[in-house]
Amino acid sequence: IEYIRSHYYNKVEYARFSSSLGKFVGFTQFGLKVADHFNNNAAYLAQEKAEKERYCLNNVGNDHRNA
Repeated sequence: IEYIRSHYYNKVEYARFSSSLGKFVGFTQFGLKVADHFNNNAAYLAQEKAEKERYCLNNVGNDHRNA
């Protein structure tokens, strides 16, 4: 299970959080700056890391049962 949170502007993905990496990655010049800002914010980074347990692992049983 992997939690991914993507940030888009004008249909272009500029930054993404991946729970497998545990950090934000930038895809554009602006996205690199945003990712660096998010990665330096320890509270926000911890919140995103906890989203995998809160959202994904809590609902994985529902998806497999319905399939």
